[in-house]
Amino acid sequence: MKRSDPVYIVGHRNPDTDSICSAIAYADIKNRSEEGTFKAMRAGQINEETEFVLHHFGVDTPDYLPDAAIQVKEIDFHRLPGVRGSISVKEAWKTMTEQNVVTLPITSPRGKLEGLITVNDIAQSYMQVDDKKVLSGANTPYKSIAETLDGSILVGDPEGVFDEGHVVVGAFQPDVMGSFIHEKDLVILGNRAEDQLCCLDLGVSCMVVGLGAAVSPSIQKLAAASGCVIISSPHGTYTIARLINQSIPIRHLMVKEPAAFHMDDKVDDIEEIMKNNRFRDYPVLDRRNRYVGTISRRNLIGRKGKRLILVDHNEKSQAVLNIEEAEILEIIDHHRLGSLETMAPILFRNQPVGCTATIMYQIYQERELDVPEHIAGLLCSAILSDTLMFRSPTCTPMDKTAAKALAKIAGIDSIEKYAAEMFRAGSNLEEKTAEEIFYQDFKKFILEGTTFGVGQISSMDAEELKAIRTKLEPHLENECGKHDIQMVFFMLTNIIDKSTEIMCYGRGAAELVHEAFPDAEGFVLDGVISRKKQLIPAFMTALQQR
Repeated sequence: MKRSDPVYIVGHRNPDTDSICSAIAYADIKNRSEEGTFKAMRAGQINEETEFVLHHFGVDTPDYLPDAAIQVKEIDFHRLPGVRGSISVKEAWKTMTEQNVVTLPITSPRGKLEGLITVNDIAQSYMQVDDKKVLSGANTPYKSIAETLDGSILVGDPEGVFDEGHVVVGAFQPDVMGSFIHEKDLVILGNRAEDQLCCLDLGVSCMVVGLGAAVSPSIQKLAAASGCVIISSPHGTYTIARLINQSIPIRHLMVKEPAAFHMDDKVDDIEEIMKNNRFRDYPVLDRRNRYVGTISRRNLIGRKGKRLILVDHNEKSQAVLNIEEAEILEIIDHHRLGSLETMAPILFRNQPVGCTATIMYQIYQERELDVPEHIAGLLCSAILSDTLMFRSPTCTPMDKTAAKALAKIAGIDSIEKYAAEMFRAGSNLEEKTAEEIFYQDFKKFILEGTTFGVGQISSMDAEELKAIRTKLEPHLENECGKHDIQMVFFMLTNIIDKSTEIMCYGRGAAELVHEAFPDAEGFVLDGVISRKKQLIPAFMTALQQR
């Protein structure tokens, strides 16, 4: 990966408002206080609440980073121009020598890949010494023959092609020429007029006259009348015979439909294909299948992964796919320590606050940076979302202080009114499928050898939560078993009542809820509204006691 590429700042795979807004804020902090380029990204589809927040403060949605694996576009591959299939072997060889390459991609005028030719393909064509019809079989233009032989066309159409007959060296007495030369052949010969006249009588299609020998006007006139092309070359018969096959258009020798890669292909995937193919270089195509360059095994040596800064998570199961291939530079989080490992020491900032956005506000203060109005709005929204408008037990005095200061900068007159609008936007799920609702805020956990997933929807409207429950109930069974998940849970959190109704499915799921919350009435958990600080710790304790 090129070190000039940006450092990506990204949250977890099912991004919530804190994950997105903190990434945007930290990119602003880094770009204003450090060298390099830092870019906020998202690891999944944003939810309605986050969409409302971004739109409200006029901020674009970050670009999508679905995978941390290195892609072809992040490698320094060779931006070698493609060539036309009509050029001669001689011209192709010259290009290879000048470019110091052994492979040439052949493209159409619009940049579409037509084939590939290698030094080996050219060498093999030279070994086919018995094929006297190779020039006509390739529909070789007379113009190309003349250029290859450093000669000129004395008679005939330069745009015409040699498409029938053999290539013959006319080293015979005129009385026996008829036994070796046939109609439509191309004949290499010298300056003997009687030999030239004999060839015209035999109906050859082309005469190549060596050593720059003059051809009389009368013979040229007869050739024009009979449709015979005359090419004059300064070389001798031996050199002409050696060079003439180099006039073949490379289209005739190219490999059609070669293995090719796209810019978005993963490097690990293309390595496997390279192992099973004979080419040293492979074409690279863009999304429109247009040729852009070539890549080889040597381009992959010493490659480095994407450089990432993770915010609002430190669990491998929640991180962008193939996170192990990335170079993690920093982690800024407010959750329990998870399962991510790094190859070297990194900056890891983890604070017991209710929201990563609170940490971002502190970093602005520490670096003595003004918080832009739109960033202040995003960070305030993230705090309100993660702390459920200060009702969550995860909320700390630092969260409240930060949210109020940010609200003032952002011009939010009433935190309560704005929060109600934000939560209403986030829980308006009438047009969403059960699967979309389920994964809107879903996280996977691995505790005591048990793998389970927990989703959550928070709302200020009890009737809305009831409708969501009805929609989700038949769907839980479908999700259990996916991604090695043994049990699934879904929290329907009522912000006003400070309570959560928990839905569950899977062997032992209901028992785990009762073991974790023995005093609860059924599956309604009074006072429980935080997945991070209340539900998961209780599940962990229950699993440890089993």
